[in-house]
Amino acid sequence: MSQKDLNLDVKDMDEAQSEVLGNKQRTLVGVTGKVVSFLAILMSLFHLYTAFFGVFESIAQRSIHLAFALVLVFALYRPTKNQEGKRIPWYDIVAILLVLGSFQYFALNAIDISARLTYVTPLSNLEIVIGVIASILLIEATRRVVGRAFTIIVLAFLGYGFFGQYLPGGLEHRGFDLMWILDHLFYSTMGVFSTPLGVSATFIFLFILFGKFLEVSGAGNFFINLSVGLMGKYRGGPAKTAVAGSAILGTISGSAVANTATTGPFTIPLMKRTGYKGTFAAAVEAVSSAGGQIIPPIMGAAAFIIASYLGVPYIEVAIAAIIPAILYYVCVYFQVDLRAKKDGLDGMPKEMIPKVKTVLKEGGMFSLPLLIIVIMLVMGYSPMRAALFAIASVIVVAAFKAATRLSFGTMFKALDLGARAALETAIACASAGFIIGVISMTGIGLQFSSMILAISGDSLFITLLLTMVASLLLGLGLPTVAAYIVQVPLTIPALVQLGVEPMAAHLFVFYFAILSAITPPVALASFAASGIANTNPLQTSLVALRLGIAGFIVPFMFVYGPSLIWIGTPGEVVITLTTALVGVFALSAAIEGWWLRGTYWYERIALFVAAIMLVVPDFLVSLAGFAIFAIVFVLQKWVTPKKNHSEHQYNEAL
Repeated sequence: MSQKDLNLDVKDMDEAQSEVLGNKQRTLVGVTGKVVSFLAILMSLFHLYTAFFGVFESIAQRSIHLAFALVLVFALYRPTKNQEGKRIPWYDIVAILLVLGSFQYFALNAIDISARLTYVTPLSNLEIVIGVIASILLIEATRRVVGRAFTIIVLAFLGYGFFGQYLPGGLEHRGFDLMWILDHLFYSTMGVFSTPLGVSATFIFLFILFGKFLEVSGAGNFFINLSVGLMGKYRGGPAKTAVAGSAILGTISGSAVANTATTGPFTIPLMKRTGYKGTFAAAVEAVSSAGGQIIPPIMGAAAFIIASYLGVPYIEVAIAAIIPAILYYVCVYFQVDLRAKKDGLDGMPKEMIPKVKTVLKEGGMFSLPLLIIVIMLVMGYSPMRAALFAIASVIVVAAFKAATRLSFGTMFKALDLGARAALETAIACASAGFIIGVISMTGIGLQFSSMILAISGDSLFITLLLTMVASLLLGLGLPTVAAYIVQVPLTIPALVQLGVEPMAAHLFVFYFAILSAITPPVALASFAASGIANTNPLQTSLVALRLGIAGFIVPFMFVYGPSLIWIGTPGEVVITLTTALVGVFALSAAIEGWWLRGTYWYERIALFVAAIMLVVPDFLVSLAGFAIFAIVFVLQKWVTPKKNHSEHQYNEAL
């Protein structure tokens, strides 16, 4: 492999993602394909227009956004995998016409709908029919795009809205008929057109579009080459490159699986070629890609929704996520480094490592758009305006070099790809509105929180464990956004009631929704990586679980010690971060069974105990943990292992 092979173009990325993720979309050609691309471009232009000139009234903005998304879904997504995918069948054309008719009503009558008094002014027969049609269309789109699991959850909540009055115990509600349910779900901002869809129709879409502009400009090559240049020469260089590259690209793509599919075809073969076992290589890529959603400044799409729910500027969420993200990636880095040390793996050959100076000279300008986002958010500009200027800056900086300059055709391609990439988030946010609407209408959220507190006996730790399990289970079949939104009215109130900082409570749920991508039995990022590495998916998932273990500990740390999310004095933050970093290293050494040499079983246990004590936000406990850590260091430094002891017992194959 030569340095030339490091470059990935947009076509490579698209093909890699299609191969790994499976193609649920139709391959439309000819006039039909051009019309659909035109609609996707029009959707992107609509959002750019409203970002520059100002958004429309809430329901109008959100209904137009959702109408675009639904039209593209029925044009692009097949109802079943076996259905022929080169033309749009008649029933999907009918669905598109129904979308245009029903959501046009919401857009044109947005002001009147917003002025209505819910539960006071009855709906007309026409409004009921439009609500029923819109519900059916959205549920079917959810099934096609988000999947059956989330569709079943949505239907279960709708069923509860209609028939919950017949349930026993504290689950029953007073009962609602079709008109009042539709009134709440579609003719107010408490259902489908609630906060999640509002965020999707403004902030999220523009950041997804920003990512696509970076992608088509060749910025991905810059980030990959920069990662190789910085990490390639060190032991285990390819794996460290995967950690750095996937972290950077992950914050732009916002999808663990898409990120794995994009960078995996480059990083996984490189790791295997330099001595890493295929299972370990695939796990490193999956874990690194999953963590991209917690890396500021962009993070995953749900981070924008967190800011909206908390009523704080997005920059506060990004700042709160900095230290937990550092701990997550430092743990992965330490494990990769110790594994390379244990297996005697060197860095990459010099001829394959680009010079950092050269990389920065050729592509350093692509750092400017990210810098603009950070500066504008810190200065108090809205994420929408920051994303708009970042997109403009990509076009400007790409024009500095002929190789990266964006033609009109390339920019239209970015507009097209951006709209397509936003469909899953848009549909997930809209259909989550069914759940939000039913919960707010029936009051089941408060009852559910009370049930959690009753089961846990008001124990914070047990409540956190229950919330963690709920997040992981929901995340198995749902996108991060959907898994997070479902829990906002159900589990987060219970955490807040037990005294957890609201920011910590939201981030706790968000983190575990992300980690579901590497958690068996349905670890989508791990499965995607194993497909590239040609390894066993379950084994890859188990190794990824081990590599990402810090992600399962860090959320508990910032709940009990909110200084990790910058809540506290600077001194508390520094002390907590320092002990946590030492703890993360001890955890990595315990997991890998290696530090200065192979560890004896009692050293491994001691390191694990020290790690837990060091991450506990208590000075005396952390001090005791540091003492144990120091004792193990002395043993590692001066106690000579028996002959072949390390090689025989601690170089286990994965």
